[in-house]
Amino acid sequence: MSTHRRTVLGAALAAPLLAQFTGTASAAADEKWGTISEGWVEIRWTEQIQAELDRLGAVVEAVAPAELVKDNSGSAVRFPVRSGQGDPSLKSPPKAEGDGVLDGGIAVRTPTGNARVVNLRGVLKDGLASGKCEVNGVDIGHRSVLRCVLSEGLLTTGEVPVGRPLKVRINKVPVHATPEALEVYTATFGTPVFTADTVLAHVTAEGVYTPPKR
Repeated sequence: MSTHRRTVLGAALAAPLLAQFTGTASAAADEKWGTISEGWVEIRWTEQIQAELDRLGAVVEAVAPAELVKDNSGSAVRFPVRSGQGDPSLKSPPKAEGDGVLDGGIAVRTPTGNARVVNLRGVLKDGLASGKCEVNGVDIGHRSVLRCVLSEGLLTTGEVPVGRPLKVRINKVPVHATPEALEVYTATFGTPVFTADTVLAHVTAEGVYTPPKR
């Protein structure tokens, strides 16, 4: 497998990990957004994606401090949140936006090559996820690779006075590939077993949200 093919493989498999990042960092954002701390993000891929991994002969491992989780429901990777800021839009989750960085990464082993994906950084705005990561030492950028159906996730929060830090959790957000992502994937690997309507994974995330100072 060529270096380019390994790079694309790593990027394609890493893309869902960017799903919980939101927005774009800027001085203006620092003033209007709150921060996320003590957080983690878990991405659990579906049976269709596991079938595609099996077809490619790919094995996914976690790069510490991320952890690989395997149970009766399938496989997942859980990442600590290194930093994050944004607006979780508690009254209307589909309007959430912000940005963030995950610690750790994933390693993908195939019969003909390996990919190590780290430095996961990304954004989510208007339900579309994009971002950057490092694959085998090469920086890779993604534009509009995932569609996150935030309205179908289960949002829960703690009870604290307005303006105080509160724990926020969103469970099982469905993630789909965008047409742009499907086009790149098809050009690299051939027609996939999934479409834009296929749920690639479910994302669960939790953290302490500290609102911006007013």
